[in-house]
Amino acid sequence: MQVVKYTFQQHGDERGQLVALEEMRDIPFEVKRVYYMYDTADGVRRGYHAHKSLEQILVCIHGSCKILLDNGSERKKVFLEKPYEGLYVPSNMWREMYDFSEDAVLMVLASDYYDEEDYIRDYQEFVEYVLERNK
Repeated sequence: MQVVKYTFQQHGDERGQLVALEEMRDIPFEVKRVYYMYDTADGVRRGYHAHKSLEQILVCIHGSCKILLDNGSERKKVFLEKPYEGLYVPSNMWREMYDFSEDAVLMVLASDYYDEEDYIRDYQEFVEYVLERNK
């Protein structure tokens, strides 16, 4: 499994830093939804799902967290701690977010609007779905 991270261009001077993200330039898809997680309690894991068609970029814009990526046959752990770095999560990829620092803010840029039908929330169902697609 290949882990894809984007390093976004930073613009800064004595006033501070700025990162601008543009769809189809910095982000490899049209952004239809943006959401973020914060105040995640100690020991809590988030995610536990995959998407059939949705693509995402995860950016820990403050603090840090870890992401477990699983394509049905291989797992990788990714550490996010830089507000100018984004993790690409393609469709058909199980994800779990965990080990959030107390000050963590995890922003997600999504390629489509919320659609419950696109979610796979059961891990065994996910594995079967991926195996069927790869036949």
